[in-house]
Amino acid sequence: MFSRDVGIDLGTANVLIYVKGKGIVLDEPSVVAIDTNTGKALAVGEEAFKMVGRTPGNIVAIRPLKDGVIADFEVTEQMLRHFINKINVKGMFAKPRILICTPSNITSVEQKAIREAAMKCGGKAVYLEEEPKVAAVGAGMDIFQPSGNMVVDIGGGTTDIAVLSMGDIVTASSLKMAGDKLDGEILNYIKKTYKLLIGERTAENIKLNVATVYPGARDEEMDIRGRDMVTGLPRTVTIRSEEITHALQEPVMMMVQAAKSVLEKTPPELSADIIDRGIILTGGGALLHGIDQLFAQELKVPIVIAEEPMKAVANGTGLMLEHIDKLPKRKFK
Repeated sequence: MFSRDVGIDLGTANVLIYVKGKGIVLDEPSVVAIDTNTGKALAVGEEAFKMVGRTPGNIVAIRPLKDGVIADFEVTEQMLRHFINKINVKGMFAKPRILICTPSNITSVEQKAIREAAMKCGGKAVYLEEEPKVAAVGAGMDIFQPSGNMVVDIGGGTTDIAVLSMGDIVTASSLKMAGDKLDGEILNYIKKTYKLLIGERTAENIKLNVATVYPGARDEEMDIRGRDMVTGLPRTVTIRSEEITHALQEPVMMMVQAAKSVLEKTPPELSADIIDRGIILTGGGALLHGIDQLFAQELKVPIVIAEEPMKAVANGTGLMLEHIDKLPKRKFK
């Protein structure tokens, strides 16, 4: 009868929804299948994800979020409405309060777009919080103490890096280099080296099952199938871990460089705390093989992977919903 407070991790790759008192109730890909003739959504989430790269001409499976922000407002709204209806949190007399996570450097126009999409889907009040802050809370850090905590949240569209103290961000950086771009690098490498065209899902499978970003840390191989660019016929090739290490070296070093620059801007007292506590990795990218070893080697600081890296932001929204009344009023309108 009464509405519940809802936390949404509106990710480029996945949407996770946390309902106060229930926990994470939804975890589905941020994909919508649209009929181009009518503009209607045919499938959303898991169902639409299965269609990526496999649809007839009049149906397109699209990701309405790009690089952590809304690329297609209408489709995002359709997707959010579908998910909110699916979890059934609207009360008979009241609308839910919604807390949404955003990358740390999005513009006020992008913030407004996210807020409007949530309001149109039936939110009473919409709160926006920065992703690295929420990820740190969800990973179990006590960011409200006067001591330094550092988090690197590697999502699908953005990598957000932040040093936090006393409940707020001290220094931060957000770069549009994350899981999706790594898939793209693998795709291009296969295309260039083997003259073979593969889809996004195959590239992601390679990243999960074969790739490592720390040289020599993994020795796996995998057969992949695609379309030969010369003959146009299907062909199978075998991929090895070390090839992918080489293919991903440049983008991963950009993430390391961004983390270094955040550390360089951090006050010395907080830097000392980070050496003691280490840096926490969250987001799907934290599961990339060897990423913790690479960061530890380059930054000379202990690296810890969060317990449930992909759920850290969603769990963090849950903890923040407990104190939603104390969130700064500037966060919503």
